[in-house]
Amino acid sequence: MTHPLAVLVGPMGSGKSTVGALLAEALGVTARDTDADVERLAGREVSDIFVESGEEHFRALEKQAVAEALATHDGVLSLGGGAVLDPDTRALLADHRVVFLRVGLSEAVKRVGLGTGRPLLLGNVRSRIKALLDERAPIYASVADVTVDTDQRTPEDIVDEIRKALT
Repeated sequence: MTHPLAVLVGPMGSGKSTVGALLAEALGVTARDTDADVERLAGREVSDIFVESGEEHFRALEKQAVAEALATHDGVLSLGGGAVLDPDTRALLADHRVVFLRVGLSEAVKRVGLGTGRPLLLGNVRSRIKALLDERAPIYASVADVTVDTDQRTPEDIVDEIRKALT
């Protein structure tokens, strides 16, 4: 069975996609993002899935995409911010090296901006991000083998820390 070298989890704005691509390049493997897998599976963008079919439908597609990626991908895998909410997904993560990219509220807001295209941020972006961070941070920490703070750091610096932690 194939396993990813590292699975990146964390909230939106933590840098999972950017760091995942750079980490994969540094390790000489491929990067994979489960949000992109969901989009391929559904044939439409994540924001359209939320609007047209609802969050529950998106989460079902996400759960399927994560399980498949964990079983078949041998590079660096970045999960969508809410993937860890599913208990079955958390159970699957127990067999993998999971890195939690932690980001503070101010930094997350700065990176996400107005949240265009992010359905969970409709309304007051700052308060929605705060609520998501408060709800999910303990879950990310519970599945992680390594926690890396990302505030005011370059993606390259974060990659260096992850590489050291993985060896």
